[in-house]
Amino acid sequence: MPEISHFLGIVIYMYFNDHNPPHFHVHYNDFRAMIDIEKLAVINGHLPARVLGLVIEWAELHQIELTSNWESLVTTGLYSKISPLV
Repeated sequence: MPEISHFLGIVIYMYFNDHNPPHFHVHYNDFRAMIDIEKLAVINGHLPARVLGLVIEWAELHQIELTSNWESLVTTGLYSKISPLV
């Protein structure tokens, strides 16, 4: 599971050949969530409100890169790191 970004104790991952819809995984302490890239909404799991806000802010800034990474991981298995929020 490639680590795409890491900031403020928040780790963003994507899986190789994962299921649709395009999404990314967030780990923060004992919390886990899956976030839909297009809708920027939680698909599964839970994050503290403050952390979710930071993740959504970051994802809004990098939505095109996230989509590109999703497509690349699915087709070639390659990905690029994405800049952290801070």
